[in-house]
Amino acid sequence: MKKEKALVWFRRDLRDHDHAALSAALAEAQQVYCAFVFDSEILDALPSRCDRRVHFIRESLVELDSALRANGGGLIVRHGRADQEIPALARQLGVSAVYANRDYEPAAKQRDARVAETLRGEGVDFHDFKDQAVFDGNEVLTQAGNPFSVFTPYKNAWLKRLTVADSAAWPCRGQFAGGELAGVPTLAKLGFMPTDLDERGIRPGMSGARAMWDDFRQGRIERYGALRDFPAVKGVSYLSVHLRFGTISIRELVRTALNAPDSTWLNELIWRDFYFMILDHFPHVVGSAFKPAYDAVRWDDWPAALAAWQEGRTGYPLVDAAMRQLNHSGWMHNRLRMIVASFLSKDLGIDWRLGERYFAEQLNDFDLSANNGGWQWAASTGCDAQPYFRIFNPVTQSERFDPDGKFIRRYVPELAKVANQYIHAPWRMGRVEQESVGVLIGRDYPAPIVDHAMAREKTLARYAIVKN
Repeated sequence: MKKEKALVWFRRDLRDHDHAALSAALAEAQQVYCAFVFDSEILDALPSRCDRRVHFIRESLVELDSALRANGGGLIVRHGRADQEIPALARQLGVSAVYANRDYEPAAKQRDARVAETLRGEGVDFHDFKDQAVFDGNEVLTQAGNPFSVFTPYKNAWLKRLTVADSAAWPCRGQFAGGELAGVPTLAKLGFMPTDLDERGIRPGMSGARAMWDDFRQGRIERYGALRDFPAVKGVSYLSVHLRFGTISIRELVRTALNAPDSTWLNELIWRDFYFMILDHFPHVVGSAFKPAYDAVRWDDWPAALAAWQEGRTGYPLVDAAMRQLNHSGWMHNRLRMIVASFLSKDLGIDWRLGERYFAEQLNDFDLSANNGGWQWAASTGCDAQPYFRIFNPVTQSERFDPDGKFIRRYVPELAKVANQYIHAPWRMGRVEQESVGVLIGRDYPAPIVDHAMAREKTLARYAIVKN
């Protein structure tokens, strides 16, 4: 027998289709209300009142609300502490159950536990569902029944377990309820300012995700493996912000990836599940090394170097171009994320957590699991990480992945006239050559903040405490 009324709590799943919690609620209740909470605990902790992510969410909610209204429903929007607002709304609407999709971040899990406890005390059920991951919890374990800590065996087990049903779309058919529909509040009402989403070509919502996905799968997915490492080339999907906020379903992407010419794109989606799994099973990674021994590594306290890295003035062109891209657009190419993370932790000897925090503030697609996993990989402190003695050379990485300096010249325009042979290491130019292109190293563009060869030796010594 169907429940009379239920409430679906949207969080990082801002779509009205292929939605696990929404599908279950519509199947199990006669009337389904839909709600979103601008959680003041999250918003109040943001460092700026001009945040592209809040703007993206707000515009995506406007589209979601419109889609729900077209089917007889709509979105009830609240602004406050989610662990208070959801129980209050459930009480007000008289629902017998609240449905939500699972979140794997420690703070979110604690919040959901508080909500579930409050609801239970009032006789209301709380149901959570797997939606943003293909597999979660204990679905993919080692033969010994433990969580994996190395990607390749995890990937093999993931693929072995995968069935057609795991990537099938959730149908969302049933009866919506209108309720109190005041629309989505403006950014100003939330205490935020408009951003440059339009200028940056960032189209929010389900329609934005669809346009980006169609562009990728119809023209580039078959070349993804060959093009993905070159930042000057349009080779990646640019879907990360849409995956972050759930304006597209991971299952749809997996279905297409399974039929791609090679497995490179699918591997990236499996990495996403892997990092969700690590965060879920090993929450100590938030603030600490996955491998506790690496917490003994002593990092340099070098605020001037951290600022130079953040501002893109280290004297290493590809590193600087990448950081300027981040500061300008809120996005960074994945190859560059690895390069700049390695540079901060292994060339500058600065604590990876400071870089992780800066990315968390700047990235439109910031996701705690992937951000933490990527930084710990680069710093050699994480699961299945880059061995500490493998240290990216920022010059050879530049020569390999931006061979003509096209990306560098875009974001470091002061080097625009530098010849290809010097674009990756402009300090190698003689004085006459510098003057001929109008770039004096140390005046018009910084000299290298560190010598890579010397920094490498310091890093090997720094990590010796772990080796020994």
